[in-house]
Amino acid sequence: MKRLTILLELLLLLTTTSIVAAQENDSIMANMDDKIKDLYLNAQQDDALSQYNLGVCYHKGEGVAQDYIQAFYWFGKAAVQGVAKAQYNLGMCYFKGEGVAQDYFQAVYWYRRAAYQDNANAQYNLGVCYDRGLGVPQDFCQAVYWYRKAAEQGDSDAQFNLGLRYYDGEGISQDYSQAVYWFRIAAEQGHVKAQNALGVCYAEGNGVPKNEKIAIEWYRKAAKQGNEKAQDNLRSRGKSW
Repeated sequence: MKRLTILLELLLLLTTTSIVAAQENDSIMANMDDKIKDLYLNAQQDDALSQYNLGVCYHKGEGVAQDYIQAFYWFGKAAVQGVAKAQYNLGMCYFKGEGVAQDYFQAVYWYRRAAYQDNANAQYNLGVCYDRGLGVPQDFCQAVYWYRKAAEQGDSDAQFNLGLRYYDGEGISQDYSQAVYWFRIAAEQGHVKAQNALGVCYAEGNGVPKNEKIAIEWYRKAAKQGNEKAQDNLRSRGKSW
């Protein structure tokens, strides 16, 4: 029942936006370059990928004037046709209130639709919603579940957050070795917070043998990217970066 209500609400929004878009069709076309015009015409013929890509253009202001309402409209058209990237981006529109009133419940709904299609960004953001209790009751176990899904696909933010859950023992049994494992994978991708966290693990001997030299190496990597905590950790040791 909730799913039907959500879909009906979205269709009403899309219908309203469509009326406005139709009324302004000539002026919209006049301000597009040829590539975007082709995309627009294909999108109007219900080509789902064209709808998604047109939404991206509107969201970023590429080839057209930036317009979050139009981005929301085209993401919505593609999302109801099952395009996972569009479902994720529609969730982001609801989460941030871009082109539509902010609605965490709706954001979670569309993140979930995309997450079940293995969209790593949606899986990570769904984990964040469970972690913070946004649009769903706070549930660290569910947060860990979705972080792991995204982390296994290489998402460095998810890897770092999964490492934090292992480090703090929230939603899963505390395991410093696993925390280090995920911090390292994220850190090696350049994730600045993971680099600092890995430095902390080496400095304190959590999950790895205590090693001040290696701790400093990871602090420096994070500090050079502007991480203030890493800079403070080096400063307290009389070290530069």
